[in-house]
Amino acid sequence: MQDFALYILFSMLETFAMFFLAFRVFKIDLYTKEIVFASALMAFISYTLRYDYGLITADIIVQYILNYLFLWLLFRIQFFYAAIVNGLAYLSYMLIQSTCYLIMDLTGANSLVFPFMTLSVYMLQSVSALVTLIAACYIHRKRKGFDFIPDKPDERITLSLREVILFAISAPSVLIVILTIILTNNEYSRFFFLMPLAYGMLLYSYTYYAYKKDMNNHELFSE
Repeated sequence: MQDFALYILFSMLETFAMFFLAFRVFKIDLYTKEIVFASALMAFISYTLRYDYGLITADIIVQYILNYLFLWLLFRIQFFYAAIVNGLAYLSYMLIQSTCYLIMDLTGANSLVFPFMTLSVYMLQSVSALVTLIAACYIHRKRKGFDFIPDKPDERITLSLREVILFAISAPSVLIVILTIILTNNEYSRFFFLMPLAYGMLLYSYTYYAYKKDMNNHELFSE
């Protein structure tokens, strides 16, 4: 029961941090109760898939799909843009978490002896979520981010090349997350340093085209 409660708690913390970051980056109104509900449901499903059925890879895919569906149906973000927001959330969080993991590994924090092996995982989740929340608060305080996401979910949109590129960049996010899990295996761990680099390159491309899209919208409205 204790393992279940801790898993749910830290999984909720991670999911909450991802939603929080996504909403701050895209200047979307924050719905705290809905975020907590979505985080709790996703954590319970994740625990069931991992511990009851041993389906770790399936869990990653299901979590990605659920995250998208909540953005679309619960938070009422237009379905195409929900995929873009979801991609940014995953890329940003995995860049932060993979960097934290690499730092912990280089400093020997991963090799510390804990009473339970899962405590090192919970420590990584806590640090990653904390850094993500701090980054989101900083973005909000400095009024950074993008505001090209439509306010109405049923609003008619005209897709531009930049939006298609943003979607294409965000689409393989779940596959890269699976690759990250594989590279944490001792057999391939020497290649793990490539993951923060990959996430960083994708996120740079993502923010570049998102910035271009945002600037284009501002130019249209100013005319």
